Amino acid sequence: METLDPSALGIEMPHPDHEQHLCFLRNVGQLTKNLEGYKKLVKDPKFVCTMCGRAAASEKNVCVGEAL
Repeated sequence: METLDPSALGIEMPHPDHEQHLCFLRNVGQLTKNLEGYKKLVKDPKFVCTMCGRAAASEKNVCVGEAL
């Protein structure tokens, strides 16, 4: 999945690398624009975000990850 430039969208990030997190990607429409790319991030999840509950294969795709 492509990395989005939050500054080009006029979005201030709450923390570094947030543009790779599932919550951000969903909020900017990537769930509907690139469902296949989003599926790759959540396939065979190994981490859950303790803030929003989303699960991802890589810890880099959640804000506060905890191993499943």
